[in-house]
Amino acid sequence: MSNSENKFRNKKIFPVILSGGSGTRLWPLSRSSLPKQYLNLDKDSKNTLLQDTFLRLKGLKNLNAPLIICNEEQRFIVAEQFRSINVEPFSILLEPVGRNTAPAIALAALICLEKEFDPYLLILSSDHKINNKKNYQLSIKKGLDYAEKDHLVTFGIKPTFPNSEYGYIESKDKISEKQPASSIVRFIEKPNKKKASYFIKDDHFSWNSGIFLFKASAIINELKKYQPNLLSICKKSLINNSIDFNFRRINESSFKTSPNISIDNAVMEHTTKGTVISLNAGWNDLGSWQSVWEDSNMDKDQNTLIGNTMIKNVKNSYLRSESKLIVGIGLSNILLINTDDALLVAKKNKLNLLKDLVKELNEKNFPEVKNNKKVHRPWGSYISLTQGSCWQVKMLEIKPQSSLSLQKHHHRAEHWVVVKNTAKVEIEGKVSFLNENESIFVPKGKKHRLSNPNLDELILIEVQCGNYLGEDDIVRFKDNYNRN
Repeated sequence: MSNSENKFRNKKIFPVILSGGSGTRLWPLSRSSLPKQYLNLDKDSKNTLLQDTFLRLKGLKNLNAPLIICNEEQRFIVAEQFRSINVEPFSILLEPVGRNTAPAIALAALICLEKEFDPYLLILSSDHKINNKKNYQLSIKKGLDYAEKDHLVTFGIKPTFPNSEYGYIESKDKISEKQPASSIVRFIEKPNKKKASYFIKDDHFSWNSGIFLFKASAIINELKKYQPNLLSICKKSLINNSIDFNFRRINESSFKTSPNISIDNAVMEHTTKGTVISLNAGWNDLGSWQSVWEDSNMDKDQNTLIGNTMIKNVKNSYLRSESKLIVGIGLSNILLINTDDALLVAKKNKLNLLKDLVKELNEKNFPEVKNNKKVHRPWGSYISLTQGSCWQVKMLEIKPQSSLSLQKHHHRAEHWVVVKNTAKVEIEGKVSFLNENESIFVPKGKKHRLSNPNLDELILIEVQCGNYLGEDDIVRFKDNYNRN
């Protein structure tokens, strides 16, 4: 290998993880406040889909820390999930509004070029399941051979059934083990069943995985050619950014003028540099409960049971409980998902109706569509246990060595009862420590702060009383996480 080739091979690979989306087809487990990528959908794994998206890359040479793109609401969930696997992201880019994958990838390319000379960008969705890590990494390494030559690489999956929910790629050559790569003829967006049935019989067609690999300069050059306005807007959006910790906020007024367009429509359908590489690694995008069931470990009757469940004479069903006991008798082809505040029961062959049903629930302002019982904060999390018109009970879990902000409330008082460990409490400058089974009252309008001085988790019960209990009734004076 020549010196120039060796230098090229030593370029960093920047994983760019796209972590937007609400995952409505996996409701009620997935919600806009906690979408599917932040969930553990596999009882045999201890990690969430987002965590596995990066962890399955471990072992690749020259792998850089990831760049994650998400929205403001989800930033602390992302930070906490990477902290818990001992990975510090290169950056967490916060989109003020969603504008699809092309602007997100343009931003990522520009940011990575600030840090490294022309690195490779590996564009990944945060909600995919990959069962064969070895084959997955081999396909990525194969893709690097083409990315070196300025190809824009995407990865295609051999279709196993006529799925009309996936996009398809038509390649110039038939894709096989002997011919694992080809130039791209066209992209087909979610064909009808008739076309999909034709595509699966022809090795020129593969499912579009949504995974891409290219040099930062290569995608920038193609954006200049096919989307110059989009690229210009993204450059302006990165001027005078707000950066705290490793969160990076882009300029909202500039970014919201960007076209809402996918990278497929913006570049891949027009470029002459597109290459598709076969990915045979047990890929699944887990886009629906049907696909989750198909990917799961089933018993001899094709049932999957997760959580507190018991069945008798049940076949071809998926039962999952996040809380109370579920008992099923004499069922077939049923999906049953039980959470703290919602229960979904459906025939598996009618799951295509779920997305529209969730949309209708949202239009009718059902809070269960957006809000999850467990709300994540940078200091830990809380769960709303029960509430009335002028009172609410929460359980707070505070991470070791963490503190809530110094704050006050105009409309409510709070009563704290420690149930695990020791709490440090500050009220109007006076500091005290509460042990288990001890409590304290925080009057309305008084400055206060709650901290966990311990090396393990602090748990307490908070009782709120007042004429308004909204989360926006917080006036912050000091905050370790730079929140307003």
